[in-house]
Amino acid sequence: MITVKNILISLGTVAAMMLSATPCAFASTGDDNSTRKERNHIRAGNKHYEQKQYADAEVEYRKALEENAMSEKAMYNLALSLLRQSGDADPNNQNNPMAEAQSLLTDLAKTAQDASISERSFYNLGNVAFNQQQYDQAISMYKGALRKNPDNDKARENLRLAQLKKQEQDQNQDQNQDKDQNKDQNQDQNKDQNKDQQQNKDQNQDQNQDQDKDQDQNQNQDKQKNDQQQQQPQQQQGGISDANAAKILKTMENEENATRRKVQEMQKKEAQGGRRTTGPQW
Repeated sequence: MITVKNILISLGTVAAMMLSATPCAFASTGDDNSTRKERNHIRAGNKHYEQKQYADAEVEYRKALEENAMSEKAMYNLALSLLRQSGDADPNNQNNPMAEAQSLLTDLAKTAQDASISERSFYNLGNVAFNQQQYDQAISMYKGALRKNPDNDKARENLRLAQLKKQEQDQNQDQNQDKDQNKDQNQDQNKDQNKDQQQNKDQNQDQNQDQDKDQDQNQNQDKQKNDQQQQQPQQQQGGISDANAAKILKTMENEENATRRKVQEMQKKEAQGGRRTTGPQW
């Protein structure tokens, strides 16, 4: 049974598994298809590799390939030296040594005549994919290693770990999707609420504007009434009041009475002048 603690320990083992891989060496009797110069360059490269001089090892493995371009051991060892030099560089960068290493291992996994080299290539490709959190790819590569060698216990253990990490990754993706959906729903609800609030605000603003217009009209009407009321006394002041009219009539009446009295006095004097008294005549 694999516990959480075992998983954590094994994950560290997987991360280091790629770095603990050792290059292929020739048997003491040599290989029939190899040349002496090829074998010498591979042995020199392996010596540099063991001393962690990976750039120097790369040079020797490339020299071995110059002697024999079909050397599977030289290609596999070159891939390991390149992996060692890739470090934390971006694997998607074509200038990263890992890109060439993966290309070499992929070709060897599919076409190598040596079953051991094919198995190791699948296994190391699985470790690379695992470290890049590409668990689908890692699962496929570990299965390829097990098809070449069903007794590869490390490949079987790493396969189980990759399957668990894939399951965990899928669960996290589902949770993130649910979270994103809830976020989108909340954003849509907020948009609808804001839209309703804006509509209500616009309606209230229109109502307030209508009320202001009615108030302005009422104020204008009241002002017109006040102006009319203020103009009426002024018009009355501009005409003849009853008191003035009575006064004028009284004055005219007095003048007529005075004229009448003058006429009567004149008539009276004329009457007295016409009657002479009889007295002694001369």
